[in-house]
Amino acid sequence: MREKTIEIKVKVFSFSELSEEKQMLIEKAKEVSFGAYAPYSQFSVGAAVLLENGEVVVGSNQENVAYPSGLCAERTAMFAANASYPRVAPKVLAIVAQTGGKFLKNPITPCGACRQVILETEKRFGKEIVILLFGEEKIYEISSVKQLLPLAFDEI
Repeated sequence: MREKTIEIKVKVFSFSELSEEKQMLIEKAKEVSFGAYAPYSQFSVGAAVLLENGEVVVGSNQENVAYPSGLCAERTAMFAANASYPRVAPKVLAIVAQTGGKFLKNPITPCGACRQVILETEKRFGKEIVILLFGEEKIYEISSVKQLLPLAFDEI
């Protein structure tokens, strides 16, 4: 038997340490989180995708009483970006969460399904997507979803 250790690299920033471009993207994700449809969980998530052409595409979580028919903010934004700009690669994905109008102190990470969709988008364009995970007290920056999904389901 062999044992393997998997490590991930995460950069930790305060909001003011981010570039203006990344601050703007987080602000867009914050704005769209207030349009989330989350009557069951009261947990509103916003996502904003910055594309290589400078366009920003947003998404928020959309719940449904017939669980699991809803959709996460990350997939909503990624699918909208891929549908609207099928030949333009995403550069950065920002994710925020709030409940009761208050943003969480610590960042949240995408669920497994969202991680898989982000991975597929990286594969589609052959480019890594920087992921910003916002929390009021700190922001995580991850260079690629591969850092969050090191043992990904992939084609055989």
